[in-house]
Amino acid sequence: MDVGRVDVNQVLSQMRSMRAEMPNALHGAGQADAVSGLSKLGGVQGVQNEGFGDMLSSAVNQVRDMQSNAGQLSTGYSLGDPNIDITQVMVAMQKSKVSFEAMSQVRNKLVTAYKDIMNMPV
Repeated sequence: MDVGRVDVNQVLSQMRSMRAEMPNALHGAGQADAVSGLSKLGGVQGVQNEGFGDMLSSAVNQVRDMQSNAGQLSTGYSLGDPNIDITQVMVAMQKSKVSFEAMSQVRNKLVTAYKDIMNMPV
């Protein structure tokens, strides 16, 4: 019984292209690059009008929403929902993973900057 086979190579190429679009936060990407990268991932909108805390809060909420959506799609697919395709599940899970990694890198950079500032002589 063929429910609609998915080409694994196609799914892998989609995942690779999404990963290539992720901003390179590890190698000194500026704030504008990070913000544009998050917005490409479905991230922060209207950052210029928000405060820094609001921007971080919004980014965390969007990552949480992506993870929740991926979990719901995965559960639905596991339960046999005919309206959910495995490609939807895989793409949602990959988006969730990439957005979480980007948020983690931003957090790591903020912690490093805070430590550097606290260690500066007065």
